[in-house]
Amino acid sequence: MRLTAAAPRRVPAVLLALLLLLTACGTRLPDGAFTGRPTPAGPGSGPGPGPGSASGANPASDTGVTAGEIRIGIVTSLTSPVGSDVFSGPRYGAQAFFQALNDRGGLHGRTVRLVTCDDAGSGIGNQDCVHRLVDQAHVFAFASGSVLDYAGAPYVSGKAVPDVGGQPIGTAYDRWPHLYGIYGSAAPRDGRSVGWNGTLYQSTEVFRFFKERLGAASAAVVAYNQADSARYAAQLKAGLEAEGYRVLLQTVDFALPNFQAVAAAVRADGSQLLFDAMDTRGNAALCRALDEAGARVTAKVTNVQNWSESVRTDYQSSPDCRNALWATSSSLNYEDQQYPAVRDFRAAMARYYPDRAAQLSAWELEGWAGAQWLTDAMDSCGAALTRACVEAFMNRAEPYDAHGLILPASFVPEPPPAGPVRACLNAARWQDSAGGGAGGWVTQVPSMTTTCYDVPQLPYKP
Repeated sequence: MRLTAAAPRRVPAVLLALLLLLTACGTRLPDGAFTGRPTPAGPGSGPGPGPGSASGANPASDTGVTAGEIRIGIVTSLTSPVGSDVFSGPRYGAQAFFQALNDRGGLHGRTVRLVTCDDAGSGIGNQDCVHRLVDQAHVFAFASGSVLDYAGAPYVSGKAVPDVGGQPIGTAYDRWPHLYGIYGSAAPRDGRSVGWNGTLYQSTEVFRFFKERLGAASAAVVAYNQADSARYAAQLKAGLEAEGYRVLLQTVDFALPNFQAVAAAVRADGSQLLFDAMDTRGNAALCRALDEAGARVTAKVTNVQNWSESVRTDYQSSPDCRNALWATSSSLNYEDQQYPAVRDFRAAMARYYPDRAAQLSAWELEGWAGAQWLTDAMDSCGAALTRACVEAFMNRAEPYDAHGLILPASFVPEPPPAGPVRACLNAARWQDSAGGGAGGWVTQVPSMTTTCYDVPQLPYKP
């Protein structure tokens, strides 16, 4: 679960060199979260006023801003040890957004020029990217980053460069000012420590959802024999047990995992749900073992990063397990084109990146949402675009929902949590029968803004 809106609540990503993100998502919704949505410029709402508006000609108002251009940086762990597709999604979504924005005339007569950098998934590479973009390219802001090791975060914060809509893979977005993760944060973010004096909190709405929706009372958790994987598995177990589940914890060797033994244990236990602290490779192998053993779970629960078209091929050899895949998030299903913002996203991806149809993902949609957030913040400044104005928009009390794409999120600091929290989520299930037999993710809730629970908050040390 992510820390979102004004809520102290998230489960951390597992920063294992060969692991993917391991998160589930929801949000606390403070009073008034769904009121007063802004209507600024964006691909679906027009380009905004140009240079000839009442405000006069555009000034060169801040670093990276000229009369006709805004320089925006995107850092991605594109060639990381886990492969080029793992962290690339948000960048493609953001690029599609800004291309669509420029094609509509830009923002107040300025076009957005993107400066991208691949940090190769290393802390040294990330610092190099940050210095290139801040010191040499002189970018105005960052958008929709997705990096394995955000080692350059202190420098970005120290230079007061707004970083908007990044994926909180590590803990940087819960520590440093001027950094604004896609799910919001209620932590002090004063640079001194992560969260509240080194403590973060997870809430249990995902587990509550499956208990109430599927009547689940038992779950298996599978992890590698690696410290970060085991730590995350322990958090999953704690959250499940807080919701009254009976939990079977299984550990496999990272180098030579015996998934057949896990499948046999899951079958013997009769586990209804299956959670994991593993990468896609491990999940696909586990699903094969489950199918071969005839072990059936009601739901194989994955996360927003694995909510993608690639499950069609990743789980090709285990169709039974694939059709038990569920994913949860704090954003809309990219399949749900009844929403105008999703239609805009899909149309732009089809236009600018048609070759990525088989990799379309929730992370691409969240990258688009991050770019929308930064654009709306910049639009609020009019012609006199400044970093201070953007940050005033980002730090306002009114939660933001990226035109309905994400659950309302904000960055208003709150005291350490005490007591239950109101948390909401979206959920979808993969079904081979969807799309006329083509297969796809089918949303399983009437609305992510009303699928909410009052749940406990569990402290942990990241």
